[in-house]
Amino acid sequence: MTNLLHNIGYFFREAKTIVRLNLLSNMVSLISTGLIFFILAMVVAGWWISIDVIEVIQGEAEINVYFDESLNAADLQDLIKGIGSIEGVREVRLVDEKEAYARMEEILGEEARVLEFFEDNPFNPFIEVKIHLEQITSILEKLTSTQDVAYVRDNQEILERLRSLSRVLEFSGYLAAVAVGISTLVIVSHMIRLEIYNNREQINTLRLLGAPESFIGLPFLIVGILLTLSGGLVAASMSHLVLNQIYAQMAGPLPFIPLPPFAAFARKLAALIILLSIGLGLTGSLVGLSSEKGN
Repeated sequence: MTNLLHNIGYFFREAKTIVRLNLLSNMVSLISTGLIFFILAMVVAGWWISIDVIEVIQGEAEINVYFDESLNAADLQDLIKGIGSIEGVREVRLVDEKEAYARMEEILGEEARVLEFFEDNPFNPFIEVKIHLEQITSILEKLTSTQDVAYVRDNQEILERLRSLSRVLEFSGYLAAVAVGISTLVIVSHMIRLEIYNNREQINTLRLLGAPESFIGLPFLIVGILLTLSGGLVAASMSHLVLNQIYAQMAGPLPFIPLPPFAAFARKLAALIILLSIGLGLTGSLVGLSSEKGN
């Protein structure tokens, strides 16, 4: 180890020479890895944003409980208190007829004038129940068996679709990460094998002089890591610019979508891509070296 550290300058000079001798091939490899990591960054960014948005929507998941309107105020409060005590219920509040009417006016917008044809308020009061989505089944079972509950509007189909979409996005993110990892390993290991083949005479000379395999292989290892690290830095820079434009575009027409804070999100994504690029570069280089060991 001491000998390797003492010769670190030599290893980097050799790595520089290896890159310069096959500059065009290395540039193509760098661009390829940069594009691969950029695609990964966009997939991961979309995955993270989608999951974040879905989590926010899930956090607002609610069901509406309609009750027997003959209940007096005391019994109604007891019902609300009982619903609030159900496991998985986060918040309970009463929505009266006026608020229900106002909400429908807001939803209908310009078409709200149709409500003027009704002499009386057509909407009934209900209890708005915000829940933890993963416990919706048990909550519904308890609500439907609760006395004085006339009807439960659960929106279960929509909420279940949100849960399914969340799982699909998570699976897609992992699948993209695996695909990019395999592609990068193949590119880097192939490049290292090619570099070893192109420098086989110098390598054989070093072996005849008694140089250990670690001494011979370290410059190639450095080349592989620098290649993927450079590709990761390029991808991180490109993804930062693209995400900045996406945030700017969505802030105008779609301000209601709860995007994560840009600065922290961009730093997190860049750190992931750079760490992956180093790890994949190291792994791919070791694979390439091991496959050519002894040749």
